[in-house]
This record gives sequence, C-alpha cells and structure tokens, in this order.
Amino acid sequence: MALGKAGRASTAGEIIALIGDELAQVEEYLREESEAPVEAITAIGRYLHASGGKRLRPVLLLLSSRLIGDGGASAIRLAAVVELIHTATLVHDDVIDGADTRRGRPSPNVKWGNHRSVLAGDWLYMKAFQIALREANFHILDLLIAVTQLMVEGELIQLERLGSIRVSESDYLDLVSRKTAALFSACARLGAVCAGATERDEQRLGEYAWNLGMAFQLVDDVLDFTAAEEVLGKPVGSDLREGKLTLPLIYALEHASPADRVMVETVLADRSYERVPFRAVLELAESLGGIRRARLRAEEFAETARRMIEQFPPSPYQRALSALTELVVERES
Repeated sequence: MALGKAGRASTAGEIIALIGDELAQVEEYLREESEAPVEAITAIGRYLHASGGKRLRPVLLLLSSRLIGDGGASAIRLAAVVELIHTATLVHDDVIDGADTRRGRPSPNVKWGNHRSVLAGDWLYMKAFQIALREANFHILDLLIAVTQLMVEGELIQLERLGSIRVSESDYLDLVSRKTAALFSACARLGAVCAGATERDEQRLGEYAWNLGMAFQLVDDVLDFTAAEEVLGKPVGSDLREGKLTLPLIYALEHASPADRVMVETVLADRSYERVPFRAVLELAESLGGIRRARLRAEEFAETARRMIEQFPPSPYQRALSALTELVVERES
C-alpha cells in the first residue's frame, strides 16, 4: 500500500523491515510463553498465534523504543506482553459478542466453548503480567494495570449500551478511547520507558499513539460497513448485528427519519438482518453521510497523530511512525 509521501516508508513491509529482527524475537517469545501445563490453554494459544494478525501493537512499541534509543530485551518482552493482553481481550470479546469468526477462522469460543475460552483469556492476561514483572519496574506495571482497567471499564460500558440506539458521538468516542486507544497509547509509552525516555517524550509518544488508536478504530467501524467479507476476515455488519451502534450510524441517525430509526432499532433488537437486510442499513449510512463523516473523523485523529510525531527529530523510526498514520487510514482490513 503506497503512501505517496517522499522520504517516508511507503508500505507496511518497509516499516516492518526496520524492526524485523526484533519482531521475529517477539513471535518466538509469544510461541514459547503460550505453552501451558494444561493442554486446552496451549491449544488455544497456538491456534491464536497461528491466526496471525497485524501485530500493530508490538510494532508500535518497538518503533517507539527505537525512536528514543534501544529498549533491548525489555522491548522484546513488553512487545510480547501487549500482544498477549490484546489477544486476551479478543478471546473475551468473542465470548461476550457470541462471535463465530476471528481473522477468517472459527473463533476460539466456537472451537473450544465459552468456558474454556474465558479461562484461556484469563491465563493469557496473567501470563502477560508475569512477563511484565520480570522488568521489576513499578512504572511499567502502573501503565499496564491502568490500561487493563480502562479496557475492562470500556467493555462493561459497552455491555450496558448493547441494543440501544441512544448513543452519542461523545459516548462512543469515550468508549473507543477506553477499549482501543488506551492500549495504543500504553504501547508507545512502554516502548519509550524501556528505552530511557524523558517523561515529556513518553507523554508525547502516548498522545501520538492515542490519536493513532482512535483513527484505527474509527476506520474499523467504516470497514465493518464497506469492506469485502473475505478481506475483513469476518461478516460485514457484525457490529450492528451484535447490538453495537458505531460512529457511521450514530452520525447517520442525527438526520434519520422515524422510519429509518425503527429500521436500525429492529436490527439491534433482532441481532440479525432477517427482517431488515444489511444493504438497507448500508444505504442509510451512506446516503445520510455517516460513513463519510466517520472516515473524516478518523483522518482528523490521524492528522493529529502525525503532527505529534513530527515534533521528534527526523529518523527512519520517526518517519515510520508518521507513515503509520496514513497506513491506518488507508487500510482495507
């Protein structure tokens, strides 16, 4: 995916190449640390590891570490920690949402059931903190505990709003901040900390990554409407089917007719598109400008992130972090 800006890394592959050796070590670390005395946990861990994923959070941590200096083995361990935490949240989310697929494959709750999946997710969380304890750094633990609490709070808030059409833009952006952007911010700050950053640089990197995370999630919301199912790796329209109102529809409903609102409420109540086809909801989001406005909002967050990272001295890692802002917005899955 070309980014079209001279002097910047132009593809995800070129960005990854900057930290390829470190990322390979993270992958090996994840493989080793996902082994458990209980076979079900090991099987689920291996399955999730084999499913791949963007590894955006470890990439963000490693690039942030390299931007400041060199976090060495600590950066490798903490990159594995944030990916384990992210994976644990996905396992729990799939159980809560009753999801059938994850990254184009049956989700763990489908293969192993809800009970085993929840416990495996708990195990992954505890494994992440066990690894983090090896750093013997209270600030690192404070960052990880705070972000975990925010994500749990976000999940509970989302559960309270499931099926509701009365969700405002500010409500939703607060939810995205807790569930997604907070972990992005923690990744960048952890990378900075293990490389010996000043408090000011750690804070600036955290703000950059928070805005990047907001942009990432809002693009996800748009792709849930517009992406090809085989590219997205899960059925389109999944959010509304699971009872979640996301930004494209929140914006569209500001100008919707009573009949349009009833249509959306029907899907939220049914948790299916049997009575109201997905195509009708997509046309509503498109015709009332919801999709366009959500994408523009994502671009605003990405632009803020870009301005934040450009405060750092030019380097291959600074340019890669800047390029991530465009890569996130332009992605198709």
